[in-house]
Amino acid sequence: MKLQGSGDILQYGKSHTLQKTPKVVLLVTLTLVLLTIIPLYYPLLGYPLFLLKNLSSSSPPPSSSSFSSQPSSSPLEDDPIKVEEPTVKKCDIFTGEWIPNPKAPYYKNTTCWGIHEHQNCMKYGRPNLDFMKWRWKPDGCELPIFNPAQFLELMRDKKLAFIGDSVARNHMQSLMCLLSRVVYPIDVSYTKDENFKRWRYTDYNFTMASYWTPFLIKTKLEETGGPTNTGLFNLYLDELDEAWTDQMHEFDYLIISAGQWFYRPTMFYENSHLSGCYYCLKENVTDLTVYYGYRKAFRTVFKAINGNGKFKGMTILRTFSPAHFENGLWNKGGDCVRTRPFRSNETTMEGPNLELYMTQIEEYRAAEREGQKRGLKFRLLDTTQAMWLRPDGHPSRYGHWPNANVTLYNDCVHWCLPGPIDSWSDFLLEMLKMEGTRKYEEKLHSKVKRMRSQ
Repeated sequence: MKLQGSGDILQYGKSHTLQKTPKVVLLVTLTLVLLTIIPLYYPLLGYPLFLLKNLSSSSPPPSSSSFSSQPSSSPLEDDPIKVEEPTVKKCDIFTGEWIPNPKAPYYKNTTCWGIHEHQNCMKYGRPNLDFMKWRWKPDGCELPIFNPAQFLELMRDKKLAFIGDSVARNHMQSLMCLLSRVVYPIDVSYTKDENFKRWRYTDYNFTMASYWTPFLIKTKLEETGGPTNTGLFNLYLDELDEAWTDQMHEFDYLIISAGQWFYRPTMFYENSHLSGCYYCLKENVTDLTVYYGYRKAFRTVFKAINGNGKFKGMTILRTFSPAHFENGLWNKGGDCVRTRPFRSNETTMEGPNLELYMTQIEEYRAAEREGQKRGLKFRLLDTTQAMWLRPDGHPSRYGHWPNANVTLYNDCVHWCLPGPIDSWSDFLLEMLKMEGTRKYEEKLHSKVKRMRSQ
């Protein structure tokens, strides 16, 4: 339902007189009943009605990481003399605390087949399951729990892609499990390669895809071992990973993310020449920081999105997801054994985690400014602070059987399902719903400007 549609109904009511016939009365009565009942079952469809009810609320368009809550009432009448812009209380949904939620989880490993084995903590005997019973509470407002029916209605006739590493896949599988309360998708992948999956929700004509590209850009495995036995990779910092960039124009939403893979030893190539490396331990090669390659990769990706004339969708940057290894590195006995979330005053993110996060934000802001010139939307899914407070949400040793031969024995990178990563869908749905409010506010803000200039 388009916003202007409801507006047209009101305009019609003002400028026309309905004939008083039983047929018309019956039609009007049925219409009113439908307009009353439908939003109760599908709150998303009621959004335009809610906005029309609050015509007096407007503000300049919100920033990418802040959303309106509880609009304050202020008169905006057809007064040609006095025109005031009402104020709207802002709420940053990404700043807050974790609070208990006894109703969670909203699915189990026995009810969702989309859980990757290494994140199936319940299957592998994790003893403490309290980590599932928390929800994110922003400071100063509420973040609704994910509503699968709303999300599917929003995504009707749309395509959404997750672009990134295995944490991006972790996110997609969390979303699939949350949606499983309504319907399961069918596999419509165009290849048998598990790194490139497509799922379709046929009743909604909604397609969800994942592209495994841990560095986001063109990459080549140079050595299988390398200094840390995790491989040595050539990163072509100014070249694209065409496996996904050639298909980006097919999608309405791209969720871009990258993180932990950049800590692996890497060789940096620019203009087809070796410019340096990160922890490659090669003679006569300039040693650069992990942030150098990280920044260049995001810059190249954002430049490609802004320069792709066919892509007209929305780009969402899902920010850095921190790991929580304690008492050692990931391959030196480090583990994550905490059983409750931190409070925000108990810990501070700093060092490399903060630097990677800030690098992302800086490149995102630059891309957002350029995108605005080209009419492209960039939005920030800023999950970093919330996840920094969740050292209890990782699989640790409960992503495999005790005698399994796995590279990452104690997994403090990915997230258990169900678990705190489910909150990412709470964030995502709220962001998508608020796009309707954003469009309305922009339209009303423009109207106020025109009235003032008269």
